[in-house]
Amino acid sequence: MERRIDEALVHYVEHGIGVPLVALHGAGVDHREIEAAIEAVVPGTGYRRIYPDLPGMGLSTTGGLTCNDDVVTLLGDFIHSLGAGPVLLVGHSYGAYLARGVAAQRPDTVRGLALLCPVTERSRHVPDHAVVRQDADAYDELEHAQRAGFDEYFVVRTPATARRYRDHVLPGTTLVDEDALGRIFAGWTVDVGSSAFSGPALIVAGRRDSVVGYTDAAELLERYRHATLAVVDGVGHALMHERPELLAALFGDWLDRLTRSADGSTGTFPSR
Repeated sequence: MERRIDEALVHYVEHGIGVPLVALHGAGVDHREIEAAIEAVVPGTGYRRIYPDLPGMGLSTTGGLTCNDDVVTLLGDFIHSLGAGPVLLVGHSYGAYLARGVAAQRPDTVRGLALLCPVTERSRHVPDHAVVRQDADAYDELEHAQRAGFDEYFVVRTPATARRYRDHVLPGTTLVDEDALGRIFAGWTVDVGSSAFSGPALIVAGRRDSVVGYTDAAELLERYRHATLAVVDGVGHALMHERPELLAALFGDWLDRLTRSADGSTGTFPSR
């Protein structure tokens, strides 16, 4: 599916009907990575799950976009165009940074916010990349050329995480417009506002995340007054693949809090 927003084309896929949930992937991949992760942890009924390709990745284009704030505006307009009312907004890594911008600049479009291994304006106190688990058969289903990318991303290396990488992460890496992303990333800073987001929020970080660390994520707790914060030991930037069962429990709590907070003005969320 696709929608044209001004000069850009947004490609996306969606599943199900019900409460709208929009999930934004990180940089250098496409919607398939976060789609695989969220489909594994969100109930299959009662939620309309929407996964766009971010501009310059997958099949989405970048016409008219010059900075990350332009991308935030585009995403706000895309969400509005869905005609579904306020959404549950999820972001991983770079997608989490954009999600914060959408929640700040278009609070009418966001009911709840989940930030997974969030990138911030700058990353500090990032640990060294260190393997947490290495199974002897982790590479059995990978081609030799695929191993380096897997090792660079994952600190938990098992046959299951290797399949996630091969099937859902790697394909999107070949569909990146590097020149367009370079232009957009040159205007990196997103306006995330100065007031606190009032809806239920979830912030999850990996203690072994060698891309963005976890201390900046922990500091976000002060900006989101109804947030649950989880810093998970033994996982890295690929947390949503490395500990899907824990992410499912955290998501379940977040969705329950959203259900309890729903009122007549936004509709009643499905029970779980």
